[in-house]
Amino acid sequence: MLLNTLIVVATVVFMELFSIVAHKYIMHGFGWGWHRSHHEPRTGWFEKNDLYAVVFAGLAIALIWFGTEGAWPLQWIGAGMTVYGFLYFVAHDGLVHQRWPFKYTPRSGYAKRLYQAHRMHHAVEGKDGAVSFGFLYAPPVATLKRQLQALHGGAPRRPSRDAATDRQDAA
Repeated sequence: MLLNTLIVVATVVFMELFSIVAHKYIMHGFGWGWHRSHHEPRTGWFEKNDLYAVVFAGLAIALIWFGTEGAWPLQWIGAGMTVYGFLYFVAHDGLVHQRWPFKYTPRSGYAKRLYQAHRMHHAVEGKDGAVSFGFLYAPPVATLKRQLQALHGGAPRRPSRDAATDRQDAA
């Protein structure tokens, strides 16, 4: 039981590390065709970028199935991917992008830092020059501001609507 729990936790940690790399080099690289929709104002309930979640959910389901058919520890890796997907849904889709039926803007602590870090990720128009590629890990805000300054020689040009929340940009 303890080993299975450790596999789930290790998978969650690995998924965040994998997601940072995948977000930076796949989603902002050759996978931009799906991810672009995430950096534009949403026109409906879903966006093309949600296909990434469908792919990873399918992979997690397959791992759980193969694991229950005797290929230990695949079910626990699939369970860890599922836990990560739930955390992603709550933190990224819910908290940051406010795809819940209610709005909440964090005022302090980790949730505020995560919210600010991802808003800075969306401060750049297009796929190049973005910062903060994690979904659950948020670098310090001061570090991200310095990175944006170094990449853009000043404040980056922001779109008129904030793709992170689909609200009119306050800046």
